[in-house]
Amino acid sequence: MPDADPILLELYRHRFEGVADEMGVTLRRTSHSPNIKERLDFSCAVFDGDGGLVAQAAHIPVHLGAMPASVGAARAAVDAWAEGDVVVLNDPYAGGTHLPDVTMVSPVFVGTRDTPSFFVASRAHHADVGGMTPGSLPLATELVQEGTILPPVKLYDGGTRNDALLQTFLRNVRTPEERRGDLAAQRAAHSVGAERLQALAEAHGAAEVTAYARHLQGYSERRVRAALSGWPAGTYRFADELELPGGDTATIRVAATVADNTITFDFNGTDDAVDGNLNAVLPITESACYYAVQGLTEGTIPVNAGSFAPVSVRAPEGSLVNAVAPHAVAGGNVETSQRIVDAVLGALTQALPDRVPAAGQGTMNNLTLGGTRPDGSSFAYYETIGGGMGAGPDAEGLSGVHVHMTNTLNTPIEALEQAYPFRVVAYRLRPGSGGAGRFQGGDGLVRVYELLVPTTATMLSTRRTTAPWGRDGGTPAAPGRAVLVHPDGRTEELPAHFSRTLPAGSRLRVETPGGGGFGPPTDDDAP
Repeated sequence: MPDADPILLELYRHRFEGVADEMGVTLRRTSHSPNIKERLDFSCAVFDGDGGLVAQAAHIPVHLGAMPASVGAARAAVDAWAEGDVVVLNDPYAGGTHLPDVTMVSPVFVGTRDTPSFFVASRAHHADVGGMTPGSLPLATELVQEGTILPPVKLYDGGTRNDALLQTFLRNVRTPEERRGDLAAQRAAHSVGAERLQALAEAHGAAEVTAYARHLQGYSERRVRAALSGWPAGTYRFADELELPGGDTATIRVAATVADNTITFDFNGTDDAVDGNLNAVLPITESACYYAVQGLTEGTIPVNAGSFAPVSVRAPEGSLVNAVAPHAVAGGNVETSQRIVDAVLGALTQALPDRVPAAGQGTMNNLTLGGTRPDGSSFAYYETIGGGMGAGPDAEGLSGVHVHMTNTLNTPIEALEQAYPFRVVAYRLRPGSGGAGRFQGGDGLVRVYELLVPTTATMLSTRRTTAPWGRDGGTPAAPGRAVLVHPDGRTEELPAHFSRTLPAGSRLRVETPGGGGFGPPTDDDAP
C-alpha cells in the first residue's frame, strides 16, 4: 500500500468521524425515548470490511470500546451480506454488553465489490427490554431474568423486515411503541451512515476511501506506540473493592505491564463472578482498559482499531471481569466498568504520577422507575446520575458531571416531567462531598424524585461504603447514599442495591459521591 499523504490522512480522519457524528445526530433526532433523545445514551461508529474500527463519534466510552465485539459477532453470524441487511443483537455473551444496549450492524457496499467495504454500527440503551423489573436492570442472578435476549440475527434481510422477530421482541417489553420508534431511529442512522460512505467513494474512488481507512488505523497505532514508549517500563499493581448486595465486597486486581511500546493489563487474582448482576463480560473490561490508555495519551490520536492494537487484556475466565453464561451482567456494564477504570488508573498512578487524577465518583448511580400511568399505559424510566470528578495534579475536579465510562447528559427536568408520572423537587450540587486537598475533588449531586403513582424503583450503585480515593495526601470523597421519604414523612436509609414498589407520594432522594482530593490539604482546605 502506498504511503499516506498527510493532508489526505487528516481529511479522511474528519470525513470518517463526520459520518459517525451524522449518524448520531440522526439517531438522536428521530428517537422516541427521553433516554436516547435527551440523555444521549447511544453510540455510533464506522468499521472497515474486516470489522476493524475506523472512526467513532464522541459518544459513550463503555459502548464504543466494546462495539468491535458486536461487529465481530454479527459478521460471524452472517454467511453472505446483502444491501439492506441489518443485524440486531444484545446478548452479552455474543457481542453485547448488557441487555438494554441493543446494537445494530449494517454492511456498506462501495464501488463494484460484492462484499462489504465497511460496516456501520449503533448501540442504544433502550429504557426497557423486559425482565423482572421496569427498566431491565433488576437485581437478577442469571441472564434470563434481565430481559429479552437477542443473539445476532437479521432484523432486515436485503431490506425486508423480519416482522416475526420484531413482534416477538415488542411483545416482551413494557413499552413496545417506544422500542419500535427507537429501533427505527437506529436504522435511520445506519441509512445515513451508508449514504455518506457511498458518497465518499463516488467522489474520491472506492480504492482511495478504503485505503485511507487502513492508513488511519496504522497512523493511530504508531502514535499510541510512540506515546507508550515514553512511559516507564515496569509492572504496576493495584486493587480496588466493588460493593455487592448484602454488604460484601469483591476485589478487582490488575497488573499493568509497560514494555516494548505496548501495555498489558492482567486481572489475574480478581475475585470470581458473583451471584448478582455486577459481573462484566470481557469486552467491557477491554473497553475500560482502552479508555484509560486513551485518556493518558495525547488527546489528538484518532480512536480506532489501530489505537487498540498496542493494548492487551488478560482476565481469568469465570472471574468478575470475564463472566461466563448464565451469570447476570446488567450492573457489570455500568458499575463494574467504573471500578475497573479506578483499578487501572490506580495502577498507572505509579507509572505516571503527574497525569493520573484521584478517583472520580466511581459509579453511575443507576436508577430505573416504572409502573402504570393513570390512563393505564406503562412507563419505564432509566437514568444515570452524575457526581464528582477526582482532582488532578494541577486542577480541581469538576462537580456534578458524568465521569469515565459514561458520557451522557442528564434528563432535563422539563422532559422528564412531561414524559413520566413523577416530578423532580430538588436538583443541586452536594456541597462538601468532594475530597479535600491541595486541589479539591468535585462535588456530587442531590436529586429528589416525588412519585405521583405507585412505582417500582430499582437502584444499582456503588461507592456507598468504599469512598472514592484521594491521591498524594488528598482525602477521599464522601460516599453516596439514597434516602426514601415515606408519604407520612418518615425517612428510611436505602442500600446501594434495592428494588421495591413505592407508594404514590413517596420521595426518593439520591445523593451521589464526590471525587477524591489531590495533594495534602492546607489549613484553608480544612472543613
